Amino acid sequence: MDPQQELFTELLVQLRKKGYDVYDTFLPPKDTPYPFIFIADNQQVDAPNKTAVFGNVYQTIHVWHNNPKQRGMVSEMLLNIKQVCYSLKHTANFAWNVRNIEQRILSDTTTTQPLLHGILNVEFYFD
Repeated sequence: MDPQQELFTELLVQLRKKGYDVYDTFLPPKDTPYPFIFIADNQQVDAPNKTAVFGNVYQTIHVWHNNPKQRGMVSEMLLNIKQVCYSLKHTANFAWNVRNIEQRILSDTTTTQPLLHGILNVEFYFD
């Protein structure tokens, strides 16, 4: 399996084990209850090597909540997601190490109801 897909699948499984409502590929339907997690785009950058595959995967993970007064819950969810990322050491074919995590919490006014939008950009090194 490709490294980015193996990582994506493992994150999906581990976050669902934590009891979160996790979506991937497409945002959930309009009636989906909040809060929820969306595992979004990723990018893989291979390091040049003749015999092995290693490099970086950059994974974006979103959290949405429909109660702006519960910013603490969004922050806690982001912390739990980061803990899942940091605890991920091995998948079937690769070893993983988090290099960087960028976290943002934004106001989201793209719907009629104000939302909180948490974003994690996670850089994983694999070998």
